[in-house]
Amino acid sequence: MKFRVLGSTGLRVSVIGLGTWQLGGEWGHDYTQAEADAIISKAGELGINLIDTAECYGDHTSERLIGNYLSRHHRSKWLIATKFGHHFHKFMDRTEDFSAKDVQQQLDASLKALRTDYIDLYQFHSGTYAMFQNDELWSMLAEQKRAGKVRHLGVSITAKGSELQAREARQRGAEALQIVYNRLERKPEQEVFPHAERGGLGILARVPLASGVLSGKFKPGTTFSANDARSTIEPEKMQRYMTEVEQLRKEVPAGVPMARWALAWCLQNPLVSTVIPGCKNPQQVEENARAAGLVK
Repeated sequence: MKFRVLGSTGLRVSVIGLGTWQLGGEWGHDYTQAEADAIISKAGELGINLIDTAECYGDHTSERLIGNYLSRHHRSKWLIATKFGHHFHKFMDRTEDFSAKDVQQQLDASLKALRTDYIDLYQFHSGTYAMFQNDELWSMLAEQKRAGKVRHLGVSITAKGSELQAREARQRGAEALQIVYNRLERKPEQEVFPHAERGGLGILARVPLASGVLSGKFKPGTTFSANDARSTIEPEKMQRYMTEVEQLRKEVPAGVPMARWALAWCLQNPLVSTVIPGCKNPQQVEENARAAGLVK
C-alpha cells in the first residue's frame, strides 16, 4: 500500500480507500455483520486505512456495521469519513436537511452508529450551492471541531454547483473535496482541481470505476436488477459508458486488469489523495488494493 497526505489535514491516507455505500443495502444485497467484518478486515490486512461512509447509506446502516466492527478492533488504526445532509427512507429515497440543528442531530447519530467519539472527516454531502451557503451550519460545525467530535471538514460535491463549492470550500473551513472522478468523467480536472491546488484541499475520488463499468465486465446492453442502485442511472448514459469502455481497452497495458488500471489512472495526478471504490466481497477489496502497485 502507498499513502498520501490528504490536503492540509495532515492525515496520511492509503491511496486506495474503502467505499461502503454497498453496506447500506442498495447494491442488490443486504449485508450481514459477518460479511461486513470480512470486507473491513481484508482492507486492514492490505494496508487500507480509510473508510468512507454516509448517514444515508441505509438509515445509518453502513455506519452501524462499521461501528460494530470498530468496537471490537483498534479504532485508532482507521480514518473514518462520513457525511451529512440526508435522511434515508427507502431504496434510493432520501430527503435533505442541511439546517444546523438537524445536522448536529445527524452528527450525534453518526457518532452513536459508528461507536466512536470523533469522526476524522465530516463531509457536506451533495447539497446545492444555496444549502452550502448556510453560515449557521458552518459555525455549528466549527464548534463541533472545537469540541473534538470532528477532526476535519470536507465537501462531497454534487454535479451542480461543483465549481462554486470547490472555490469556497476553504473559506468554510473544509480541507478536502470528494468528487466523482474517473477515466470517463474528467470535468473535475478543469472545474475542481485548480481550486483544490490553490486551497491546499485533498481530493477523494469517488465512483473511480464509473459504477463498475470500468471493471470491463459489462458489455453494451447489460442491465441491472431493480434493487441495484445502478438501475437508476440513465440508460443512455450507462450504455454510452459501456461503449466508451470498449474503446478504452487499448489504453490498458497487457496483463493488467482494467479495474486495477482505472483506479491507478485516477491517482496519476498527485492532487488525488485517495480513491474510494466500493466492493462486494473481500476478493474485490484485494483486487482494488493491488492498484497501489501501479501508483508512482
